Amino acid sequence: MTGLQVRFPLAARAVPYLPLGLFAALGAVLAYLWKLPCRSGGWNNTIETYTNFCYTDIYPLYFDRQLATQNPYFADVPFDKQVEYPVVLGEVMQVISWVVRPLGDVVRQATAFYDITVILLGLCLVAGVLLMAAVAGPTRRWDALWYAVAPAVILAAYINWDLVAGALSMGMLLAWARNRHLLAGVLLGLAIATKFYPLMFVGALFLLTLRTARWRPFLVAMASAAAAWLAVNLPFMILAWEGWRRFYAFSEERGVDWGSPWRYFHLQDWPILGSMDVSLLGMGSLALLCLGIALLTLMAPRRPRLAQICFLALAAFMMTNKVWSPQFVLWLVPFAVLARPNWKPLALWQLAEVWYFFAIWLYLLSQDPATEHLGIGDGTYHTAVWGRVITIVIMMAFVVRDILRPDHDVVRQAGVDDQAGGVFDHAPDRFTLVPSTR
Repeated sequence: MTGLQVRFPLAARAVPYLPLGLFAALGAVLAYLWKLPCRSGGWNNTIETYTNFCYTDIYPLYFDRQLATQNPYFADVPFDKQVEYPVVLGEVMQVISWVVRPLGDVVRQATAFYDITVILLGLCLVAGVLLMAAVAGPTRRWDALWYAVAPAVILAAYINWDLVAGALSMGMLLAWARNRHLLAGVLLGLAIATKFYPLMFVGALFLLTLRTARWRPFLVAMASAAAAWLAVNLPFMILAWEGWRRFYAFSEERGVDWGSPWRYFHLQDWPILGSMDVSLLGMGSLALLCLGIALLTLMAPRRPRLAQICFLALAAFMMTNKVWSPQFVLWLVPFAVLARPNWKPLALWQLAEVWYFFAIWLYLLSQDPATEHLGIGDGTYHTAVWGRVITIVIMMAFVVRDILRPDHDVVRQAGVDDQAGGVFDHAPDRFTLVPSTR
């Protein structure tokens, strides 16, 4: 061992992560620079926002949700003006709005609100990249570069607050990998209280628990997740029920929206798909995909890796959702890379996501007769919608192939069983639907 490793073992272990942290910081800065034309006044002009491709929810929601004078969930405003996010994000907005209120002028407040939020999100990106690198392990640590500087990540980083949930999700995965089941559950509960999508990871953990019969760690994690979720939600459920339930009511009542394939079917008036209730279609198709993932998990010749099942479940959730916003790419990038770190399908998917990022703003320009000449039509826009769907389906197909033929899994080719699996790593099968050939 070197002298540095003897005297400073923690520092020595941290050194390999330093370049990744710097790349993540670079990605965070590039994302800020991309939005800079709008920060200088473009957000007050819809045309400039869309033609500069620098839209964000952060700045306008400071005005629309009256954060300069109102507190989220306790606001005395119409229901459609209440904060429509789970409580962790609502409280992040609350704390930052308290910090900027003394600035006086509301435009200065909103700009400072954006800047401070971006600093927080940039730190979450750096944390998420470093946590992902730790999950990937020494042999695949540099795969986290995809999360740090992928083009779609830079373009979408500061549209919304999704990077907060991303850091919590990666923290959960690392805690599980290190057999810190109580901590993993707490982070999972907080992640679900930040954005709803981490709920899909519960199913992934359950399926692998069912296959390996490692029930105690799973139950500990689920109990702590429920406790953490209740700890941050219960006060608002008691003291501000109407404000608290806004997110859930909005999610249920919201119709088909931008990015969702269901919107294409509605516009084309497809038989059945174009006329049925979108919520019913979404839940039904998600249930079918989840059933397929469950059968795959229990019938595969070798136990799938946790990241593979998390990726498949999350991709299924995104594709069947009523809404598929540009920033949702941030949900999937780390899990897609951990599931199958092969650059060709990842690069193809990134290309599709970048095309969609530009297409959505050009399409929104075409919705206003005054700016229609600056935008694109339905057909061009829907090539971007289906480009995302097709490239994700391609990646899912490769992951399914790797599960059915583990010798094709590039992670396992390096002698790794499941770098994120924790108690699942090298665990023997206890329940499968077919005899194991391992």
